[in-house]
Amino acid sequence: MIRLFDNLTEKAAWLLSDDVWQEKTKHLQVSATPVGVDRWGMSPVVFRRFLSLGDWLYRNYFRVETTGVQKVPPGRALLIGNHSGQIAWDGLMVLVAMVREADPPRAVRSMAEKFLIHQPWLGTLTVRLGQITGLPENCKRLLEDEHLVMVFPEGARGVAKPWFQRYQLQQFGTGFMRLALETKTPIVPFAFVGGEEIMINLGNISPLAKLLGFPSFPILLTPLPLPAKCQLRFGEPLYFEGTGDEPDEEVEEMVYQVRAAIDSMIQNGLACRKSVFWG
Repeated sequence: MIRLFDNLTEKAAWLLSDDVWQEKTKHLQVSATPVGVDRWGMSPVVFRRFLSLGDWLYRNYFRVETTGVQKVPPGRALLIGNHSGQIAWDGLMVLVAMVREADPPRAVRSMAEKFLIHQPWLGTLTVRLGQITGLPENCKRLLEDEHLVMVFPEGARGVAKPWFQRYQLQQFGTGFMRLALETKTPIVPFAFVGGEEIMINLGNISPLAKLLGFPSFPILLTPLPLPAKCQLRFGEPLYFEGTGDEPDEEVEEMVYQVRAAIDSMIQNGLACRKSVFWG
């Protein structure tokens, strides 16, 4: 069964990828131990093959327009953005963009919800793609190892927003800022526009979500993702001085600056798009 799955994913990756993607992944620097995964459980083979599907969606289904990727500095950095879409389509598109558009191509690590990591099969796939449990100590170690780490400070509040709250940023946590200060890491804000229309949430059934142990139980307009045309905008890196032990008020002011930068890019993206699904 494992060999069959391996053969199918290899063939699918070849069919879905184009010359640019094959060339980019060829030069992607992803290390692995003799057992085929790195010390975090990431598999370079699974990463390249699975992201071939993500790349097809990026080019042909969501038709993502990416700008500002050259602003992401080399070495460690925190990618901080808005969250949407009920499923992390935005996160997947960022992973693809940093391989396809960046020079040199880069693998992005991200902080995943504990709920996702604990799911059978899906949790394993998530780890093989380089995503890890969203704990501060994990993020700190990745940054100290000079990784590019993606964090959605809205968490589940952002991804599960109902339709009437689309493109309204939810409350940001402050943990990412304390880590950035402690590790002297630059923050690159990014905005993903189009994600709110991929899977339209009419509301959440909170009692059912609690009963099942889910972060939310959305009432979706359609069971499948809609082909919304998406924009991915990276902003100028932000540098903050401190130790990470500052009073909450000081840290919250820094977080507000990041949040304001993301909101500004979202509003600019919404203002310039001609159509949700075409263009």
